Amino acid sequence: MLDREGFRPNVGIILLNQRNEVFWGKRIRTHSWQFPQGGIKHGETPEQAMFRELHEEVGLTPEHVRIIARTRDWLRYEVPEHFIRRDARGHYRGQKQIWFLLQMLGRDCDMNLRATDHPEFDAWRWNEYWVPLEAVIEFKRGVYEMALTELARFLPRINHHNRYLRAGMRPMHRDRTPAAHGSDEAAPPPELDSPG
Repeated sequence: MLDREGFRPNVGIILLNQRNEVFWGKRIRTHSWQFPQGGIKHGETPEQAMFRELHEEVGLTPEHVRIIARTRDWLRYEVPEHFIRRDARGHYRGQKQIWFLLQMLGRDCDMNLRATDHPEFDAWRWNEYWVPLEAVIEFKRGVYEMALTELARFLPRINHHNRYLRAGMRPMHRDRTPAAHGSDEAAPPPELDSPG
């Protein structure tokens, strides 16, 4: 299913763990890494296609994730001619994609790269959100950068739970009264919550 300009409708998936690291899959029998992605079938919405591809490529179901955001418009990339099957040349130009940002609610052990008989990946890992894109095949790098940039403002805040006393509070004596200012008690450590 191609549009009039020769672009195939497609979805891309940026899957986050609780540390805002992103899922990268290694394409089967290659050295290139990428996000899960796949075509939108006739009659499917982008969201339906995203959930189908998520299960086919990573083994996750809707219960394992939460949709945070999606790109407003299609993001396009052209495929170099030598990657296009001969019978499709002249018609097929590349992909137009809606990208989804998902939060993983499940656990790493919920991943299953062999959920179907035609696996896309043979390995996976978590990476920093702004991972260098050299690992991605060159003609996809621009669309990856556009998707990551557009969706970055929706990244969830990470809560660093502070085990220490809040700044400004005084330590308590054993008798539960605030320590006197000249006491020998150590001052509480500074607050460790990271900014932003």
